[in-house]
Amino acid sequence: MVEVKNITGTKKKIFNLRVKTAVFFHFIPELIKGNITFKKFTVFLRRLLFFLSRMQHNKFVKIEENTRVDLYVPGFPSKAFYTACKKFMVFEQKFPCTTILISVTSACMYKCKHCYQKFDKGQDIDINILVDTVKKLQDMGIAFFNIEGGEPFLVYDRLKKVCEAIDDRSEIWVNSTGYGITLERLLELKELNVTAIMFSLHCSEPEGLNEFMGNNDAWNTMQKAIDLCHEAGIAAAFNTCLQIEDFYNGTFEKVMERASEFKAAIVQLIKPKPAGGWLESGVKDFGEKGFIHIKNQVNKYNHDPKYKDYPSISAQILEEDKSVFGCTAGGTDRFYINAKGDLQPCEFLNISFGNIKTDNFEAIYSKMRSCFEPPCECWLCEKYSSEILKLYRDNNLKSLPLPPGMSEELYTGWERGEETEMYRSINDILE
Repeated sequence: MVEVKNITGTKKKIFNLRVKTAVFFHFIPELIKGNITFKKFTVFLRRLLFFLSRMQHNKFVKIEENTRVDLYVPGFPSKAFYTACKKFMVFEQKFPCTTILISVTSACMYKCKHCYQKFDKGQDIDINILVDTVKKLQDMGIAFFNIEGGEPFLVYDRLKKVCEAIDDRSEIWVNSTGYGITLERLLELKELNVTAIMFSLHCSEPEGLNEFMGNNDAWNTMQKAIDLCHEAGIAAAFNTCLQIEDFYNGTFEKVMERASEFKAAIVQLIKPKPAGGWLESGVKDFGEKGFIHIKNQVNKYNHDPKYKDYPSISAQILEEDKSVFGCTAGGTDRFYINAKGDLQPCEFLNISFGNIKTDNFEAIYSKMRSCFEPPCECWLCEKYSSEILKLYRDNNLKSLPLPPGMSEELYTGWERGEETEMYRSINDILE
């Protein structure tokens, strides 16, 4: 069984010192070889320390030999961790993106209420095109690959080919319902640098999860797959998408209990988004009072000694707060390639900058990144969901995301809010 251990209290302080020391000695050869000036090397270290200081709201978790300070930061001291660190060694241009979510298929046995791929209809892209793109992405500095479907294990050969294309400069996590998972497949993926399988846990009881995911065997399938993960030595993690009332009626606490029973490494708390299954109906507004309540709940589990043995929580509303990352879409920190090959800023933002099947990847990637310069605070997936829905309906579209031309009409002149304070501060360190 994979060893998962939380790093809290004094151990967390010692870990921070260890990271600082290790990073210094890992990159000092760059200075000695003359690949970076002393001033820039100093700025690099200060940037990295500033970034680490903003991660202290998380409960650090050790998975086997590597400890992660954030869901999307590879475990320290892996090679992938140092790939992510290099982000802050870039000075003359926008920081490189370090995380990508890739869908290898739209095929799925489930009908989840919130599925953000509900309107993503079309043929899965040629796997060779996707593999070639993955290799380019790793060379460009992607340190964390999050691979999903649909259900990726339905097309295991495609999933395996993508994982085979990624070497140890990056870390891999796979999102799954559990359908199609076998011990043999998990053991193969572990050899291919897969650290964890992330399951959906939107309810603490079998009947509720089955109803939410539209499959009467969803819970049993997930539970069996989790057991196989433990047997294979791959960590199990969860994402959970809860409504505002679930943080008041005890559902959140029950989900955390279940996640603890399943020996999860991390629980990702996803804020409901007006996309996919909820694009037409919209989602309930959490409100400022609700945000504060949820943050308090998350901080309780991540910092109160009473909950030190519970899984670490990675909460979008904390990560995407204007005091931390803000909106990370568009290749600021992460972006999305759907199963058809559309290059999207985010899985929840249903617009496309082009398709890797028909367009030059470097060109459309660069265009997307420039559109999100500088990083800003606004959650565009929420602000512009109604306009996306209107364009979808008015033009009688059969699928999403919006095609590139129509997408450009939307993002040309859109308002992205104020520049994210964290990135502004990191850039100011150069001054």
